Amino acid sequence: MDPEITSLAQSGGAALVTLMATDAWQAAREGLVHLWRRTQPQRAEAVTAELDAGQAEVLAATVADDQEVLSEVRAEWQGRLRRLLVARPEAATELRRLLDEIAPPASAADPAVTQRATASGHARVYQAGRDQHITER
Repeated sequence: MDPEITSLAQSGGAALVTLMATDAWQAAREGLVHLWRRTQPQRAEAVTAELDAGQAEVLAATVADDQEVLSEVRAEWQGRLRRLLVARPEAATELRRLLDEIAPPASAADPAVTQRATASGHARVYQAGRDQHITER
């Protein structure tokens, strides 16, 4: 097995599962369906249904904080992507390009924080991008 294909499938599967629980999911889904339609048109409809089912599983697992299900879905998509790349090595370039466009940033574990607050009257607003310790006297 080509280590580059394995690595691309692993990163693609991980990014895909992460995106399933974000607002960027629709763009990711469309890109993957297009990739399959181009490379394995006979599987495109099944893959579309599998993507939708996978997203439903990811959303439910995210709410329940079920890491085991998230790992299973990630492994399933890593396997699907690996099989696609083994059957159609030319798809690697397109998959890389798609991941570059839609994948969460490498620093997804520490995302940028944007905060906005409005206070009126005697209200107080406390905001922090990380830990915050407040001692009122």
